[in-house]
Amino acid sequence: MSIHLTDCPILEYDPAPEALIEPSRVLRPVAGMPERCVLPMYETVVAALLQRALLTHVVDMGSSMGALPVYRLEHRGIQVAVAHPGLGAPLAAAVMEELIAFGCRTFIACGDAGVVDGGRPKGAVVVPSYAVRDEGTSYHYAPPAREIGADPAVVAVIEDVLRESGAPYRVGKTWTTDAIYRETRGRIARRAAEGCITVEMECAAFIAVARFRGVRFGQILAISDDVSGEVWGPRHADHEETMAERLFWWSVEACVRL
Repeated sequence: MSIHLTDCPILEYDPAPEALIEPSRVLRPVAGMPERCVLPMYETVVAALLQRALLTHVVDMGSSMGALPVYRLEHRGIQVAVAHPGLGAPLAAAVMEELIAFGCRTFIACGDAGVVDGGRPKGAVVVPSYAVRDEGTSYHYAPPAREIGADPAVVAVIEDVLRESGAPYRVGKTWTTDAIYRETRGRIARRAAEGCITVEMECAAFIAVARFRGVRFGQILAISDDVSGEVWGPRHADHEETMAERLFWWSVEACVRL
């Protein structure tokens, strides 16, 4: 039995502005919630900030996994929300949706990624300008397309912060996938050929949600492992804690400037 692309449910984009469970109808704005929000993928960074008493608890997002706390910190006199978005596009998108309903309007995410094109050391910084949509969540927020583009104005602000910090970086395309254990050699080669620098699990969904909801979003990635060779080059922990904190504070600075 042959299957046409039009038979695939993931391509049935519905542009209806409201869903049955609409965040703005089931959640209320939270008093004291900053409009700016940083989404670090690093639990260790959040724990370190808590230990240093830099975070103030604002609210918990409820889930069957337990509470997902939202904090705020002050940077150069400006309040910024801080929340771990979870891993993977569906959870990250849902967290972003709830934060928007709470009152956040500008987001910078930071986290790790694998390197696809080779030749980039662990810890190298990449700013996504486009994301290949090899996940499912973004197709519920934007019409089917191979890629989705980040907000150029937000990318420019992130670049300013990185340049001023002296951090070497590259702007380019990332590959967002749901299936970390199905990054086959063939798919990796195809992504490298179309210009992808990195592979991760959330960027395309973040961009799609932000565009659909009319909020601002950007992301900073640090290369943690290598999928470009014949064998996987796994991550090493020697630099990760320091790099994670750097990415976080660069994200905070960019968020404040937006």
